[in-house]
Amino acid sequence: MSTIYLDHSATTPVDPRVLQAMIPYFTEIYGNASSAHYFGRSAENAIEEARETIAAVLKCKPKEIIFTSGGSESDNLAIRGAAWSARQQGKGTHLITTPIEHGAVGKTIDQLAALQGFERTVLPVDQYGFVSLEDFRKACKPGTTLASIMYANNEIGTIQPISELAAIAHEHGALFHTDAVQAAGQLSLDVNELNVDLLSISGHKFYGPKGVGALYIRDGVDITPAQTGGSHERGLRAGTQNTPLIVGLAEALKLAYEELETRTAHYKKVRDQLIGGIIANIPNARLTGHGSKRLPAHASFVFENIQSGALIHLLDDEGIAASAASACKTGSPDPSSVLLALGYSRELAACTLRLTVGTQTKRQDVEFTVKTLVSVVKGLTVQPTVVAQPVLA
Repeated sequence: MSTIYLDHSATTPVDPRVLQAMIPYFTEIYGNASSAHYFGRSAENAIEEARETIAAVLKCKPKEIIFTSGGSESDNLAIRGAAWSARQQGKGTHLITTPIEHGAVGKTIDQLAALQGFERTVLPVDQYGFVSLEDFRKACKPGTTLASIMYANNEIGTIQPISELAAIAHEHGALFHTDAVQAAGQLSLDVNELNVDLLSISGHKFYGPKGVGALYIRDGVDITPAQTGGSHERGLRAGTQNTPLIVGLAEALKLAYEELETRTAHYKKVRDQLIGGIIANIPNARLTGHGSKRLPAHASFVFENIQSGALIHLLDDEGIAASAASACKTGSPDPSSVLLALGYSRELAACTLRLTVGTQTKRQDVEFTVKTLVSVVKGLTVQPTVVAQPVLA
């Protein structure tokens, strides 16, 4: 049985061109980039070339790129590092975020509040997942040092007005961080257009390897390192650099933006086919997130009277890989916290399906998925219980 992979928001396959770029740094150029000899210098050169490649995509200086182990570490370093530094300088301890952030942001801010005395404001979102600019402006106050709001949501695909939000933060003297893990490879990462101070990405979301990411830190922004040790990455991220993965990250990002127009046009075409087919053929299906201001590759739904776990397993049995929410929440019996924040009932928030397309997704894949989903949903739909009324004599 052939498998149709529709879970690209969880991870993407490594592009063969990326793999080829990485292989020499496993087998031939294997030195420690901190070593002074030829092998070390060769590895260091590769890392600095990768830094320049990524900086060219983000339209920033190479020294503003810090390599990490992925999106979660980048988010943690941005938030903890900026919050600790601001408090140390006496600037304040107030942080702003939303209830629909990835746990790498939300749980980090929760921990800073619970264990280290930081104050936080969690802004509400509307039915599409948008943050109100006015609500954000009101939340900014003296002592606000950092806001962290994701570029595009991993569960519903909604794209936030990042540049406008960042401008408001700057008016109040606060830094602005965005988790761009889902946006990378689909939306512009020009940090000057976005107006951000800190931005996180992860390689495996755009056909690069897992276990590597990057954090953009605008020149002049003070960060306290969360991981201490050696002086790697300008002293902001201790630990021997993973040369092959860093090379792979840069190659994947370069390819993604060289081919951005072609890729996103393809994503939108098959995504819209998928959304249209599901909405037209499944009466109780509802699209979540915004209809147009969403990631090109992203489709997400709720279904009435359906158990998400059963739906995902039955689709898997038919050769279709999908997810109920974000990959990080797979297996949780709780309703989606993102959908609850959007105002969905607990029942609907537990009946979710996320289908995210990729470069290899074909029209025939979508047709088969829609046909299969119609059949599976029909079999799973829980019919209301009808209680027989007694016959009165």
